[in-house]
Amino acid sequence: MGQLEAAVMHRLWDWDRPASVREVVDDLQRERKIAYTTVMTVLDNLHRKGLVHRHKQGRAYVYTAVMSQEDHTASMLEDVLAQTPDRGAALLNFVEQLSSEEQVQVRTALAKFGKHGRQPRDPGDKE
Repeated sequence: MGQLEAAVMHRLWDWDRPASVREVVDDLQRERKIAYTTVMTVLDNLHRKGLVHRHKQGRAYVYTAVMSQEDHTASMLEDVLAQTPDRGAALLNFVEQLSSEEQVQVRTALAKFGKHGRQPRDPGDKE
């Protein structure tokens, strides 16, 4: 995502509700001058990329994020990991760069993952 696409997506994620182009423009204009048509194009691009859903409300479209910010981040991490032949080494190097607090969060998440009866998927499995 480009910088403006990310700024628009963050608003949709924060609001967690359908939003019109006008609402996004008005909010963005608190930080910078931006044209309605620019935001409309960005939202159209995000729709084409499958990141937002849109539906008609009156004469205009309203937009909602297709997935949560956390799901989107996990998807991006998966895309990055798919580019390495040794996912384990990449993950280990990533975890080593985390702060102690973040490492505890990873351990806690993995413990919860196991408690819910789900098994981590094998990176070699194609779903």
